[in-house]
Amino acid sequence: MRFIVSALLAALLGYSSLSAAADPWFLVEAEWLEERIDDPKTVVLEVRYYPHRYYTVGHIPGAHQVQRFKDLGDNFGSPIMRLPEREAFQERLRGWGIDDDSTVVIYDDSRTALASRLYFMFALYGFDMDRVRVLNGGTIDWSAFNPMSTEAPEAPRRGNVTLSEPDTSLLVEWTDVFDDVVSRRDPSIVLLDSRPVEQYTGEVVNGAVRGGHIPGAINIVSLDATDPITQKWRSREALEEMYAELPRDQTIYVYCHDGFRKTLTWMQLIYLGYEDVRLLNGGWSFWGNEFSLPVVTGDAPYDANYDL
Repeated sequence: MRFIVSALLAALLGYSSLSAAADPWFLVEAEWLEERIDDPKTVVLEVRYYPHRYYTVGHIPGAHQVQRFKDLGDNFGSPIMRLPEREAFQERLRGWGIDDDSTVVIYDDSRTALASRLYFMFALYGFDMDRVRVLNGGTIDWSAFNPMSTEAPEAPRRGNVTLSEPDTSLLVEWTDVFDDVVSRRDPSIVLLDSRPVEQYTGEVVNGAVRGGHIPGAINIVSLDATDPITQKWRSREALEEMYAELPRDQTIYVYCHDGFRKTLTWMQLIYLGYEDVRLLNGGWSFWGNEFSLPVVTGDAPYDANYDL
């Protein structure tokens, strides 16, 4: 019945993403989770944009709340959304009852942008990624045919997951970007800004004292690869078209504002077969607040000061 209704919605509303949603190996549909949610090895984690909605709007029964800033960043770093240390993240996972052999399902209410941050962190710290999935469509897909709960789940027994040291090949620091892109113009590196266009141009200043982008950055908006209504991923063909200008044989540096849109870009590019994608630790919330670092406004990668 659920399949029939979904097919009817796709036919009536024209959402191509409904039929293509299961293509990436890390995405699962609500039916998949329905079949496994009672398995004691399944751990469901929710990351909402507004964390209070875990209690007011409700969550998938049994899901543990992940607070997107406190649990996914360096609480005492600057900016706070630099990635946390291994020990801090490992402690969070153990508190949610995660073992090395747990099956983890992550969902959000933000077109998988928030879920992608947590997914990336599992990969960064060496968790078995065959055991990590993201619920395609998030709260919308689940709540269409399943109840939500406003009750906090029972406290889980403490998990025993053991993480590895971070895979530094997945990260870059601002010094790398300044040297490789702004200064040396290394032709083997592409700098990608995954924020909305109006933030890239500087028309909208959000979460930093300055607007604009890092000199040399091109702009491809990661959320454009998801459907704003169903919150599901668009087809592989749509993603390939969106990233058509991005060379596959070069290193891709990616940044956003506070660390969610860029991890969505990372997931999208890994899915498409890009092999060397690295994320700027800290993002625009660091660069835009450091007055000594150069900024470009407008829709071109470089302005007159930095154009060749």
